[in-house]
Amino acid sequence: MKERIKYKIEELLSGEYCCTTAQLNEKGIIYSVKSSVEKPYVKVMAYRNCVVVCTSENIHVKIRELLQDKSRDEIFELPYVYGQTIHYVPGEYCVGESLRPSDYEYRFLFGEDISSLRGLTGFENSLTFEEDGTTSAKAVFVALDGGNVIGVAGAAKSSVANVWEVGVDVREKYRQAGLGTCLVNGLTKELLAKDIVPFYSASVTNIGSQMVAHRCGYQPMWVDTFGTVLDGSSVYRDIVDVLADRF
Repeated sequence: MKERIKYKIEELLSGEYCCTTAQLNEKGIIYSVKSSVEKPYVKVMAYRNCVVVCTSENIHVKIRELLQDKSRDEIFELPYVYGQTIHYVPGEYCVGESLRPSDYEYRFLFGEDISSLRGLTGFENSLTFEEDGTTSAKAVFVALDGGNVIGVAGAAKSSVANVWEVGVDVREKYRQAGLGTCLVNGLTKELLAKDIVPFYSASVTNIGSQMVAHRCGYQPMWVDTFGTVLDGSSVYRDIVDVLADRF
């Protein structure tokens, strides 16, 4: 399982960061160009012994100049990037049993069966529906209390076949009781049984989410920043506009 996960995740990363899988296993800084992006763009990722700096072509040279002789940590302090996320994959002991709170009902829904939850709200990290009733979630593991959904672990497809991203939500009054861990564990086992590689993402500021990953036997595999588009759409628009004017 370990080698297959590594192979599939490297396939995912090489596509997202416009580099080769061989480069991902090198040591040092890799600079790549995302040719599909026209506006100034930069995204940074650390994997194993390398750091990948992916930019749009129009700022590629400038970013390389700015990062000349910078260390990994200094690169992640680049003023043009923000929002670091840790991404986890199942570890060797990820499929162990987890204690399920016995007061609740649990269900696993896959594919079209998820439509039975249409209209459900309050689970932004795991299951959301568009106005037309569609959802990006392709598998969910839910907990119910008296017929009411109180927690959801959901998985959505990525750009690589059979590599799905997992997210989890638990209603506030039911937190701190191990339910999030139970749901992620249950969903992970179902996905692995279907030969799907799950990965779990948590902000570096979200300690609770990181603890869920740890308790489920997930291990950190890579860290990245948000893909910053210097077009004024950032939540820090005034600051980014000033930076963008420099290019």
